[in-house]
Amino acid sequence: MLPDYIKPMLAKLSAPFDSPRFLYEIKWDGTRCLFFIEDGRIRLQNRRLNDITYRYPEFWDLPQRLSRNGVVFDGEIVVLKEGRPVFRLLQEREHVKSPVKIKFLAEKLPATYFVFDLLYLDGESIMEKPLKERKKLLREIIPESPFVAESDYILEKGKAFFKEVIAQGFEGVMAKDLESPYLPGKRVDFWLKFKPRGRRRCLIVGYLLRPDGTLKSLLVAEPTEKGLVFRGRVASGLNTHLADELLSRLKKLTAEKPENLKGSGFPKGTVWVRPELACEVSFQEITNHGQFRAPVLEKVFL
Repeated sequence: MLPDYIKPMLAKLSAPFDSPRFLYEIKWDGTRCLFFIEDGRIRLQNRRLNDITYRYPEFWDLPQRLSRNGVVFDGEIVVLKEGRPVFRLLQEREHVKSPVKIKFLAEKLPATYFVFDLLYLDGESIMEKPLKERKKLLREIIPESPFVAESDYILEKGKAFFKEVIAQGFEGVMAKDLESPYLPGKRVDFWLKFKPRGRRRCLIVGYLLRPDGTLKSLLVAEPTEKGLVFRGRVASGLNTHLADELLSRLKKLTAEKPENLKGSGFPKGTVWVRPELACEVSFQEITNHGQFRAPVLEKVFL
């Protein structure tokens, strides 16, 4: 008997690398989804553990296409346009509840399920098996359907694969340890994701000092139509010479917190300044709180 739910295994961010221990596959820009198939029925569970079976009628016949019972797949649901996932089109599918509209969109914007893991087989968990064994079993049983495909992968050459994938317009790359088990709900080094770093022009709105009075980090905000959006603190990229020169300039701009600054999580001890100095910041991604993850100061326009 299959469990009521399984928390999806998660990945950490990483710079691209090569390794014979890892496989590399496309990071699909879609909705993470586990397919539970048992006794002629199918249930779709998203990352938040919600049942979304009703949204995707194109997958309802998979139990009849599958040669085995008691199966759980892990993968990503996407809507493709010219061979590329388009998240905006997927959102059209995600936000519809009317059965009539669901049927219409399933024909107009059919979804594809890219399967990348097998967690249960014949009603038994195989999550403790190494990934390379789970991949082999997956390839043997994946159902033939116009709406289902195996997520292909390569071995060893992660850096070159990442460059190729980004050049083709995909979101990024997943690197997975071939010997790793599947750890539900865990974010560990067995699964790593490569994503291109973004760059934004920001304004310096404040700074923090070390106990010895030297510059510790900058607080940056991005100008938008709705005002300044706080993007967090930046310390990487601040060398000693630049920090000294910046601090001298910033001390002359000391002011109250900018009235149009939006956001939260402002650190204690912030020295606010007039947002007059611009900078360029690179980052891994923007968090759910609207701040840069792993920011690096690339340039200051003094």
